[in-house]
Amino acid sequence: MLTRLRVSGFKNLVDVDISFGPFTCIAGANGVGKSNLLDAIVFLSALANGTLLDAALSVRDQGAKTGDIRGLFHHVGDHFDDTMTFDAEMIIPNEGADDLGQPAKASSTFVQYSVGLRHKQENGSRTLGSLELVREELTHITLGEAAHHLPFGPSPAWRKAAVKNTRRSPKYISTDGAGAERVIRVHQDGGSSGKPQTLRAANLPRTVLSATNSAESPTATLVKREMQSWRLLQLEPSSLREPDSFTAPVELASDGAHLPAALYHLAHVGDPDAVYTEVANKVSQLIEDVRSVWVDRDERRQLLTLYARGRDGTAYPARALSDGTLRFLALAVLSIDPNSRGVICMEEPENGIHPERIPAMIQLLQDLTTDIQEEPNAVNAQLLRQVIINTHSPSVVLQVPDNSLVMAEPMERMRNGTPFMALQLRALPDTWRSKAGNAPSISKGRLLAYLNPVPAHLRETWDGDKPEDDLSTNEHRRVIDREDLRQLRIPFPELGN
Repeated sequence: MLTRLRVSGFKNLVDVDISFGPFTCIAGANGVGKSNLLDAIVFLSALANGTLLDAALSVRDQGAKTGDIRGLFHHVGDHFDDTMTFDAEMIIPNEGADDLGQPAKASSTFVQYSVGLRHKQENGSRTLGSLELVREELTHITLGEAAHHLPFGPSPAWRKAAVKNTRRSPKYISTDGAGAERVIRVHQDGGSSGKPQTLRAANLPRTVLSATNSAESPTATLVKREMQSWRLLQLEPSSLREPDSFTAPVELASDGAHLPAALYHLAHVGDPDAVYTEVANKVSQLIEDVRSVWVDRDERRQLLTLYARGRDGTAYPARALSDGTLRFLALAVLSIDPNSRGVICMEEPENGIHPERIPAMIQLLQDLTTDIQEEPNAVNAQLLRQVIINTHSPSVVLQVPDNSLVMAEPMERMRNGTPFMALQLRALPDTWRSKAGNAPSISKGRLLAYLNPVPAHLRETWDGDKPEDDLSTNEHRRVIDREDLRQLRIPFPELGN
C-alpha cells in the first residue's frame, strides 16, 4: 500500500509530494501532469521487476523505437535535469514468497524506498543513452513514527495489525560514496550485525531491490513484491470481449484480457454458483438489465466465453455487451479476487460510462480498496489494495469523497531565469491532507470554476451577478443556466477565496 510519494525530475514532476489513502482521485484539466504521476508509480513498479533500460522503455510515450531515455527527465527548453529521484513510503504484507516460491517474512512492514537515477550517454552509441543508479536506499519507519506517517485516519486496530517492526537497524539498503566510488550496500535482514554485501553502483544494470531473494533479504523481497503489484489498469473493450483458451492466464491483464479465464478460475476454486451470483449482484447494482453472469466452457473448441443474461432472459456473449458493462464486470471480478492486491491506477474510469452510473462506478472502485477501519484478520491481513484514479470530469469530482480528492493544477516556476510549468497538487480545506499539511488548500473559486465551467465572456461572479444580455438570451444561455434546471450552489461555509 503506497502511502506517500515524492518525485522530482521525472517528466513535469518537480518537487511533487503526495500522500495517498486507500482511494485517491486526482482531478484536473488535460495536460497538467496527472498521467505523469501515474506513470511515476508504474515506473517504480517496473524498476522492481526488470532492468533500468526496460523500465525506462516501458513508460508511456517513451517508445522503444527511438530509445529516447533522456525524454523521461524534466527539461526546460533544451536544458534537462541531471537526475530524477523517487521516495516512496509503503506498507507491505507481513509474509510472501520470492521469485522461486520460497517463503519470506518481513522484519518491518512500514518502509521507505528511495531511488535516484542519472542519464548516462553511451560513448559511440546511436541511442540516446541509458540510466545509471546513483542512489538506492530502503529503511524502516518505526512504530512510534507510524501514526504521523499515516494521516488518512486508519483505526488503531488496523494500524497495529498492519504496521510491525522487529528490527533495530533502520537500514536494509544504503548508498555510500560518490562518482565512480559510489557503492550500494545490502545489509543483513536480521539486524545490524554481519558484513553487508557491497555492489559498485556504476556497474548495476538494475536496482538492487529487483534482485533480492527471501534467503538473504526477506523484507526487501516483500518490498519488491509489493511494488511489482502496482499497475496501470487500462481496460480495453476489445480485450474484454475476447474468449480465452483453457490454458490462458487466470489473472486479469492490465488491458482487461483474460476476463473469462479469471472469472472461471475464481468460480471453480470455490462455489461456482456463489461466485457467479456475487459478480452478477455487483454488476446489477450498476446496470439493472444484468440478471446473471457465467463463463461457458466449450470442450470442442477449448474456449472459455463470458456470458451475461438480461432482464428479458436473453443470454449475451461478451462480444455483444456494452463497453460500460464489460468494465463493470472486470472491476467486479477484481473486487472478489483474493490475489488481487497492491496499487490499481486507472485513467478516466468514467470513459464509456453513462453519467447516471458514475456514482455507482465510484462506489465500486472504493469497494476494491482496503477497509482501514476494519481490523485485519486471517482472511484480509495480506490484502493491501488501493485505487488511484485521475479524471478531468466534473461529474466524477462531484461524487468523490472530499477526503479522497486531490486537485491538479499547473504552477509557474523559474529555473535559471526561465519560467516553466510544473504540477501542483491541492486538497480541499478541512480534509486530512490539508490538516496534516500534506497539500495546500484549493480556493472556493477555483473549485467552483472547475465544477461549473463558464466561457470567459459569459462568466458569472460567485455572488450570482452576471453580465446583462449575455446569459439572459436563448442565444447564449446554456442548459445549466436555465432557472428551472440550475444546480444548487455547493455550500462552503468556512471557505475563503
